[in-house]
Amino acid sequence: MFREEFEHVMAGHAEAIEAIRQAAHALHASVNQSYDGHLPYGYHLDLVAESVRDYGHLVCTDPDDVLPLFFGAYYHDSIEDARLTYNDVLKKARTEAGLTEEKALLATEIVYALTNDKGRTRAERAGENYYRGIRSTPYAPFVKMADRVANIYYSSYVSDDGNRRMHDVYKKEFPHFLEAVTAETPDDERYRIPNEMIRRAQDDLNSK
Repeated sequence: MFREEFEHVMAGHAEAIEAIRQAAHALHASVNQSYDGHLPYGYHLDLVAESVRDYGHLVCTDPDDVLPLFFGAYYHDSIEDARLTYNDVLKKARTEAGLTEEKALLATEIVYALTNDKGRTRAERAGENYYRGIRSTPYAPFVKMADRVANIYYSSYVSDDGNRRMHDVYKKEFPHFLEAVTAETPDDERYRIPNEMIRRAQDDLNSK
C-alpha cells in the first residue's frame, strides 16, 4: 500500500484508533500493570503503535486491515498480562473496534500469536512453538517486530542498570529473534518485516 493511502485510511479511522488506544490503556491500568516499574503501560503500547503508523503501509495489503493492525498493536499483551481470554479479545475487537467478524478474527489472531507460552524462563516462554505461531499469522511478524523495536528503543535511551542489561539481552538475541520471526512467505506482504524496521532496531542496538 502506498504511504499516502495508508495515511488517508488512518485519518478516516482516527476516532476509532483513539478509542482502541484509550480502551487498551484503561485495560492495562485496571490490572495495575506498569512499564519499567514506574510508567503507565500505555507508554509501551503507544511506542508499538508508533511503528504501525510509521511502517504499516509497507505490509498492509487491504485498507480494511488498518484497524486490525492498530488493534493488534494496542492489545498485543492483553491475554498475557491483562487477564483477557481469546474470546474476550474477540469480543472487544467486534464491539470496541467495530470490526467485522472477519477482521475481528484477524485482529484477535495477531494478539493470540504474540501471547507467550507457559514457561519458567524467557527461553521457554518464547520457544519454537511460539515463533511458529507468529510466522504463520498474518501481520504477527510485523507487530512482534514493532514490540521489539519499542523495547529496544527504550532500553537504548534509558540508562540504568536494568535497561543496560536488557539492551545487552536484546542485542545478543537479535540475530536469532530476526530469524525466528521471519516467515517463509516472500510473496505475501502481510508476513513481511520491513527492512526499515530492522535498520532502526540495529541502529538503536548499536547506540551503546
